Amino acid sequence: MRLEGKTAIVTGAASGFGAGIARIFAREGAQVLVADLNLDAARDIADEIGGLTTQTDVSDGGSVAAMTKIALEAWGRIDILVNNAGTTHQKGPLEDVAEADFDRVFKVNAKSVYLTAREIVPQMKAAGSGAILNVASTAGISPRAHLNWYNASKGWMITATKAMAVELAPDGIRVNAICPVAGETPLLASFMGEDTPEIRAKFLATIPIGRFSQPEDMGEAAAFLCSDAASMITGVALEVDGGRCI
Repeated sequence: MRLEGKTAIVTGAASGFGAGIARIFAREGAQVLVADLNLDAARDIADEIGGLTTQTDVSDGGSVAAMTKIALEAWGRIDILVNNAGTTHQKGPLEDVAEADFDRVFKVNAKSVYLTAREIVPQMKAAGSGAILNVASTAGISPRAHLNWYNASKGWMITATKAMAVELAPDGIRVNAICPVAGETPLLASFMGEDTPEIRAKFLATIPIGRFSQPEDMGEAAAFLCSDAASMITGVALEVDGGRCI
């Protein structure tokens, strides 16, 4: 029960890593708001874990404000924010990525961190405490070719995490990131270009532990970093990657 008595918003929590984080947080005693564009899937996760749900577009300021209002009306405070919602563009040469796809990647992966901070950091400052976790990627540390703008967006997120950590530490707010290797999520095929046994084997050969990450792996790492056990840890970009970045 590492998170007993805590309240947490997890974005992009209807599937993949976000669902894994929401499940582990609930298991550890947190009250969780499952925020996602896919409302039906978000309701399924929320029903499973006994949490709240809302349909949220993290790239839209009004939608993020509405999400924050729901949490504050239900709980009166927000102890933990997990910026998990993310997207990518199709694998290919950097000059071939459409402008609309570039804009979408940066709105979801980067602008969302600004929008949630704008709404939620003031609440955490008033409380004198809080934990923010950004779900970045190994792509922001050790980029692969042909995912250039996705890599850049995750590198941005890592830098934002460290900058936020320095600025918000005096207010009692810790900010960390986790950097997953590709996992069994809806984005896997986009990362690989196509999903075939041969491409999977080639991809897995770059991960020393020899498997893709699972949503539960991210949930366990996130629960630790957002718990009081990590009270001396801020500004970290933790590689949860089976050795991929070594």
